[in-house]
Amino acid sequence: MGLTAKIRTRDGWAVSHAVVTVTDMTGSQVLRAETDAEGTVRDTTELAPGAYTVIVTAVGYAPAASSAIVTASGRAEVGTVTLARQGGTELPPPGPWTIDPVHSSVAAVAQHLGISSVHGRFAEFGGTIEIAPDDIAKSRVEAVIKAASVDTGNGMRDTHLKSGDFLDVEQYPEITYRSTGLSPAGSDRWTVHGELSMHGIVRPVDLDLAYLGTGADPWGGTRAAFRATAELRREDFAMNYNQVLQAGIAAIGTTLKVELDIQAVQGDSLPQA
Repeated sequence: MGLTAKIRTRDGWAVSHAVVTVTDMTGSQVLRAETDAEGTVRDTTELAPGAYTVIVTAVGYAPAASSAIVTASGRAEVGTVTLARQGGTELPPPGPWTIDPVHSSVAAVAQHLGISSVHGRFAEFGGTIEIAPDDIAKSRVEAVIKAASVDTGNGMRDTHLKSGDFLDVEQYPEITYRSTGLSPAGSDRWTVHGELSMHGIVRPVDLDLAYLGTGADPWGGTRAAFRATAELRREDFAMNYNQVLQAGIAAIGTTLKVELDIQAVQGDSLPQA
């Protein structure tokens, strides 16, 4: 006898802080229960046979309602109730996540000679993501990039980029990003507001973030994937070096397109290899 139900997100994750309320046909509350750590309700309250409304609520999610029929046995099996994030936006399960640099990339693209692009990447970086359980806007991101790990596929160019004309890696060995807020920008997109410290200068920088999904990995862990982009102006970080060629064409564009492909592992550390 009683009520059984499973509360899940659209990705199939348990919602451990949901509240299930059952009302009869007059609208009177006859049962109220909270889900356990596995997102399950197993309540033994005896219910009279008849039709009931089951309402599921949880902080950060849109409420969901369904009907239930209680049989002569006094049992109501609601099955699985799926909750959507408030505003329709999904994110991974709450808690700490650690960026996996082996399966991620931090890249930048600059215009060259006004007609083509130069692609570069940073080989050494790391960071953490904290998904807030109650208010997604309070989620946080922190990342650190080793400036000297820049790689454009050309040794002479990389040496110049590491010099005082650009990154000045001797004096400023790290590039850091710390988020200050998060706001929804679509069904699976977010704008991450934060501060980027580079070349000794701190500027506000927004990331256009897309959540690509969550799944199990072959090593027994859980991974989430994100893609983010941003546009930076070199002069904002006092990197003003350039060459003006014939016809007034600059050798290097004034802006950089930053492209991030990130895999994060659930937990506050990466698994040991």
